[in-house]
Amino acid sequence: MEKLDYKKEYKDLYMPKTKPMIIDVPNMKFIMVEGSGNPNSENGEYQEALQLLYGISFTIKMSKMGENKIDGYFEYVVPPLEGFWWQDGVQGIDYNHKENFKWISMIRQPEFVTEEVFKWAIEEVKSKKGLDVSKVKFKEFKEGLCVQIMHKGSYDNEPQTIKKIEEYIESNNLKNDIGRMLKNNMIRRHHEIYLSDPRRTAVENLKTVIRIPVVKDK
Repeated sequence: MEKLDYKKEYKDLYMPKTKPMIIDVPNMKFIMVEGSGNPNSENGEYQEALQLLYGISFTIKMSKMGENKIDGYFEYVVPPLEGFWWQDGVQGIDYNHKENFKWISMIRQPEFVTEEVFKWAIEEVKSKKGLDVSKVKFKEFKEGLCVQIMHKGSYDNEPQTIKKIEEYIESNNLKNDIGRMLKNNMIRRHHEIYLSDPRRTAVENLKTVIRIPVVKDK
């Protein structure tokens, strides 16, 4: 049976062009960890979050090898890492002060993942890897209307790409909607999807989807 690769199956969500485009992001399921601080800090809070997210995601993926057979399970590729980013008291993002970052790091989960499956997976990770899973949440939400673009290169050069989004918003009768609360107490944020592994990819070849939530301007 062929594995479902979300990046290939849903190219409108994961493979935008290098020009801004509007998209209505559908309902999805995520496991997520909220934290703060510089994501580049060695052994920092962000690195701990990634360890949890990947540990749980692969525990669910490899459940087929164990005794716990998940109802509706199908073969799939673990979707890419994503993140919401913000800084209190700052309009947009100040890349010169990464120590002030606040973030929600997350990985999309297949449709068969339920709250029950999530609870089983975090207990597996807790018992087998001895990790503190108290910060990991499972949420389902619809992000809604956004403008997105493919950013290529260093994360530090994102402001140049974000400017293209801002110009698109202004010229297409839209309004930036960052800060508005959705269901499940999710707040609309600057959103990034990481298609490249920075440990294995040259900086100039990094690919990152950037999304800014919007509403139609009345």
